[in-house]
Amino acid sequence: MSTFRDASRDDLIAVEALIGRPLAGRCAVVVRRLDGRPVVIENEPHLRDGTPMPTLYWLVDRELHASVSRLEGEGGVHRFEALVDPVELAATHDDYARRRDGAIIQRDAVAPVGGVGGTRLGVKCLHAHLANFLVGANDPVGALVAAAVELPEIRVEDVRA
Repeated sequence: MSTFRDASRDDLIAVEALIGRPLAGRCAVVVRRLDGRPVVIENEPHLRDGTPMPTLYWLVDRELHASVSRLEGEGGVHRFEALVDPVELAATHDDYARRRDGAIIQRDAVAPVGGVGGTRLGVKCLHAHLANFLVGANDPVGALVAAAVELPEIRVEDVRA
Protein backbone atom coordinates (compact mmCIF):
# COMPACT_ATOMS: atom_id res chain seq x y z
CA MET A 1 0.00 0.00 0.00
CA SER A 2 1.33 3.44 -0.92
CA THR A 3 1.81 6.25 1.55
CA PHE A 4 1.77 8.88 -1.20
CA ARG A 5 0.06 12.09 -0.17
CA ASP A 6 -1.06 15.10 -2.19
CA ALA A 7 0.25 18.65 -1.97
CA SER A 8 -2.10 21.25 -0.56
CA ARG A 9 -3.74 23.67 -2.98
CA ASP A 10 -1.38 26.44 -1.81
CA ASP A 11 1.64 24.18 -2.36
CA LEU A 12 0.43 23.28 -5.88
CA ILE A 13 0.07 26.95 -6.74
CA ALA A 14 3.58 27.65 -5.41
CA VAL A 15 5.16 24.68 -7.21
CA GLU A 16 3.46 25.46 -10.52
CA ALA A 17 4.67 29.07 -10.24
CA LEU A 18 8.22 27.82 -9.59
CA ILE A 19 8.29 25.46 -12.56
CA GLY A 20 6.30 27.79 -14.82
CA ARG A 21 3.58 25.33 -15.85
CA PRO A 22 0.85 23.08 -14.49
CA LEU A 23 1.97 19.71 -13.16
CA ALA A 24 1.01 16.64 -15.17
CA GLY A 25 0.87 14.45 -12.06
CA ARG A 26 0.42 14.41 -8.33
CA CYS A 27 3.10 15.62 -5.95
CA ALA A 28 3.82 16.51 -2.35
CA VAL A 29 6.29 19.07 -1.00
CA VAL A 30 8.90 17.14 0.98
CA VAL A 31 11.61 19.77 1.58
CA ARG A 32 10.93 23.43 2.33
CA ARG A 33 12.84 26.56 3.17
CA LEU A 34 12.24 27.62 6.75
CA ASP A 35 9.74 30.20 5.50
CA GLY A 36 7.69 27.38 3.95
CA ARG A 37 8.63 27.80 0.28
CA PRO A 38 8.96 24.48 -1.61
CA VAL A 39 12.48 23.22 -2.33
CA VAL A 40 11.90 19.57 -3.31
CA ILE A 41 8.72 17.80 -4.36
CA GLU A 42 8.02 14.08 -4.38
CA ASN A 43 6.25 12.99 -7.57
CA GLU A 44 3.82 10.14 -7.85
CA PRO A 45 5.58 7.59 -10.11
CA HIS A 46 2.96 8.00 -12.86
CA LEU A 47 1.48 11.09 -14.45
CA ARG A 48 -2.30 11.42 -14.50
CA ASP A 49 -2.43 9.77 -17.94
CA GLY A 50 -0.43 6.75 -16.73
CA THR A 51 2.90 7.78 -18.27
CA PRO A 52 5.81 6.63 -16.08
CA MET A 53 7.53 9.42 -14.12
CA PRO A 54 11.07 8.29 -13.25
CA THR A 55 11.85 11.39 -11.17
CA LEU A 56 10.70 10.71 -7.62
CA TYR A 57 12.31 13.83 -6.10
CA TRP A 58 12.38 17.07 -8.08
CA LEU A 59 14.36 20.18 -7.10
CA VAL A 60 11.94 23.09 -7.65
CA ASP A 61 13.68 25.90 -5.73
CA ARG A 62 14.69 28.47 -8.36
CA GLU A 63 17.89 29.65 -6.67
CA LEU A 64 19.19 26.14 -6.02
CA HIS A 65 18.15 25.05 -9.50
CA ALA A 66 20.14 27.91 -11.03
CA SER A 67 23.20 27.11 -8.89
CA VAL A 68 23.10 23.45 -9.87
CA SER A 69 22.59 24.35 -13.53
CA ARG A 70 25.80 26.40 -13.36
CA LEU A 71 27.63 23.37 -11.93
CA GLU A 72 26.31 21.19 -14.74
CA GLY A 73 27.33 23.82 -17.30
CA GLU A 74 30.87 23.73 -15.89
CA GLY A 75 31.14 19.96 -16.42
CA GLY A 76 29.92 19.00 -12.96
CA VAL A 77 28.14 15.83 -14.07
CA HIS A 78 31.36 14.20 -15.31
CA ARG A 79 33.51 15.72 -12.55
CA PHE A 80 31.28 14.48 -9.71
CA GLU A 81 30.74 11.07 -11.32
CA ALA A 82 34.53 10.59 -11.38
CA LEU A 83 34.76 11.43 -7.67
CA VAL A 84 32.32 8.82 -6.33
CA ASP A 85 32.66 5.10 -5.80
CA PRO A 86 30.71 3.37 -8.61
CA VAL A 87 29.48 0.67 -6.21
CA GLU A 88 28.11 3.30 -3.81
CA LEU A 89 26.53 5.16 -6.73
CA ALA A 90 24.86 1.94 -7.96
CA ALA A 91 23.48 1.39 -4.44
CA THR A 92 22.08 4.93 -4.52
CA HIS A 93 20.31 4.22 -7.82
CA ASP A 94 18.92 0.93 -6.46
CA ASP A 95 17.65 2.58 -3.27
CA TYR A 96 16.01 5.39 -5.27
CA ALA A 97 14.26 2.89 -7.56
CA ARG A 98 13.02 0.91 -4.52
CA ARG A 99 11.60 4.05 -2.89
CA ARG A 100 9.93 5.12 -6.14
CA ASP A 101 8.52 1.63 -6.69
CA GLY A 102 7.10 1.74 -3.16
CA ALA A 103 5.12 4.87 -4.09
CA ILE A 104 3.47 3.30 -7.16
CA ILE A 105 -0.31 3.43 -7.07
CA GLN A 106 -1.11 2.63 -10.72
CA ARG A 107 0.01 -1.02 -10.64
CA ASP A 108 -1.51 -1.77 -14.06
CA ALA A 109 0.53 0.96 -15.82
CA VAL A 110 4.04 0.60 -17.26
CA ALA A 111 6.43 1.11 -14.35
CA PRO A 112 9.10 3.81 -14.40
CA VAL A 113 12.66 2.49 -14.56
CA GLY A 114 16.11 3.59 -13.57
CA GLY A 115 17.48 5.27 -10.50
CA VAL A 116 18.27 8.89 -9.77
CA GLY A 117 17.42 11.00 -12.82
CA GLY A 118 15.99 7.93 -14.55
CA THR A 119 19.42 6.40 -15.20
CA ARG A 120 20.71 3.03 -14.05
CA LEU A 121 24.40 3.83 -14.26
CA GLY A 122 26.54 6.88 -13.70
CA VAL A 123 25.26 10.41 -13.24
CA LYS A 124 22.70 12.10 -15.45
CA CYS A 125 21.28 15.04 -13.47
CA LEU A 126 22.86 16.87 -10.55
CA HIS A 127 19.49 18.45 -9.70
CA ALA A 128 17.97 15.01 -9.10
CA HIS A 129 20.92 13.92 -6.97
CA LEU A 130 20.74 17.04 -4.82
CA ALA A 131 16.98 16.56 -4.36
CA ASN A 132 17.57 12.94 -3.34
CA PHE A 133 20.27 14.00 -0.86
CA LEU A 134 18.10 16.75 0.62
CA VAL A 135 15.32 14.28 1.50
CA GLY A 136 17.89 12.36 3.54
CA ALA A 137 19.04 9.65 1.13
CA ASN A 138 22.60 8.40 1.08
CA ASP A 139 23.59 10.00 -2.22
CA PRO A 140 27.32 10.66 -2.67
CA VAL A 141 26.77 12.82 -5.75
CA GLY A 142 24.05 14.81 -3.97
CA ALA A 143 26.44 15.33 -1.05
CA LEU A 144 29.10 16.74 -3.41
CA VAL A 145 26.54 19.04 -5.04
CA ALA A 146 25.32 20.21 -1.62
CA ALA A 147 28.90 21.07 -0.65
CA ALA A 148 29.40 23.01 -3.89
CA VAL A 149 26.32 25.25 -3.66
CA GLU A 150 25.01 27.56 -1.00
CA LEU A 151 22.15 25.70 0.66
CA PRO A 152 19.36 27.63 2.34
CA GLU A 153 18.16 26.54 5.76
CA ILE A 154 15.60 23.83 5.12
CA ARG A 155 13.25 21.45 6.85
CA VAL A 156 12.44 17.98 5.61
CA GLU A 157 8.82 16.87 5.74
CA ASP A 158 7.88 13.33 6.75
CA VAL A 159 8.99 11.16 3.79
CA ARG A 160 9.14 7.43 3.33
CA ALA A 161 12.46 5.83 4.23
